[in-house]
Amino acid sequence: MSVYEKWGLAPIINVSGAVTRLGGAPMPEEVLVAFCEAARESIPLDQLQGLACRVIAEATGAEAGLVTAGAASALTLGAAAILTGYDLGRMEQLPHCHGFPNEFVMAREQRNGYDHAVRAAGVKLVEVGFHEMVAGAGVRRAEAWEYVAAFGPATAGVFYVYDAHARPPLAEVVAAAHARGLPVLVDAAGEVPPRTNLRAILAAGADLVAFSGGKGIRGPQATGILCGRRDLVGAAALQMLDMDDHFELWEPPENLIDRSRLAGLPRHGIGRGMKVSKEQIVALLTAIKLFTAGAYDRQLAELREHLAQVETALEGLPVCCRTLVPADGQSLPILEIAIDERSLGRSALEVCRRLRRGKPPVYVGHALLDEGKLVVNPLHLNAARTAVLIQRLREELTA
Repeated sequence: MSVYEKWGLAPIINVSGAVTRLGGAPMPEEVLVAFCEAARESIPLDQLQGLACRVIAEATGAEAGLVTAGAASALTLGAAAILTGYDLGRMEQLPHCHGFPNEFVMAREQRNGYDHAVRAAGVKLVEVGFHEMVAGAGVRRAEAWEYVAAFGPATAGVFYVYDAHARPPLAEVVAAAHARGLPVLVDAAGEVPPRTNLRAILAAGADLVAFSGGKGIRGPQATGILCGRRDLVGAAALQMLDMDDHFELWEPPENLIDRSRLAGLPRHGIGRGMKVSKEQIVALLTAIKLFTAGAYDRQLAELREHLAQVETALEGLPVCCRTLVPADGQSLPILEIAIDERSLGRSALEVCRRLRRGKPPVYVGHALLDEGKLVVNPLHLNAARTAVLIQRLREELTA
């Protein structure tokens, strides 16, 4: 009996991947061991974050890094750092920004529910550009000149949501922002793998980048990474750490926080509710080491085999299967199951609902339901779960 069953909950078969709502990625054994070992002793958290700063800097090429309570926390802290720098008065005032710039310019097409994390720091978002291709009104998307046109006295920075196809290219936005002395905060929560993105996004000139720690890196789900300029990462740390100390006794790690810039200690900052435990920090650092060393790549062949077993088992049913294998050699293969809804007599949405309500519950990816497709992400699969998944799929896909 699992720990969840002892509390009256039924574990699920998760083939949606490392999604937060289902608990994130499976942590490797080395990460779990590190988590438990870290729990047995005490350590000053600012010193531990100083260690994390070095590990993250090595992995990303950034000047500094900070372990945060998820990527959304990293965005809130990054926005707060840009708003305040080392100004203690501004730190105390957030999220109210009376008397100093608080506007971030971003492309209208990059707006999404996660940007609430940036607004939570006190930021006012100023939208530019149009996605005329989606609207069916033209061929253009947001362009760099539109950012420049929106810059003004109230502009504090630029917010950019990264993916490989984002427009304008990040480097163009950075160049436009830096010409006005404005920093660029980048949301890259789910953009690793590939591992190259850990460095490439910063190499494009971003001042701060937020990554998830609980997706591709496979650390604890409630962890993230904020990396970039040392002065901004330090300002973020000051607004997250427990600051209940005497200034005369406080000796923060120099690679993370520049104490010489402070006239005293700030009070607990806007990020105080986003604290990260010592166990989470150590576990994430362990996961970063595994991820950057390519340890997860060796599992890809096994995961492809699980998907192949599923595909074979569904032959003869009213479905068409297609396995997508990314060319980077690091990202997970994905199985798309296109349902012949007329032959089956039920929609993909209904199949998805029945899979969730069955025993055991199965949660497939639902991003393509409007196209009549179920998506299977193999991240959590092993031999036993694959067998159960096949059984449940056959139950619900039999006309």
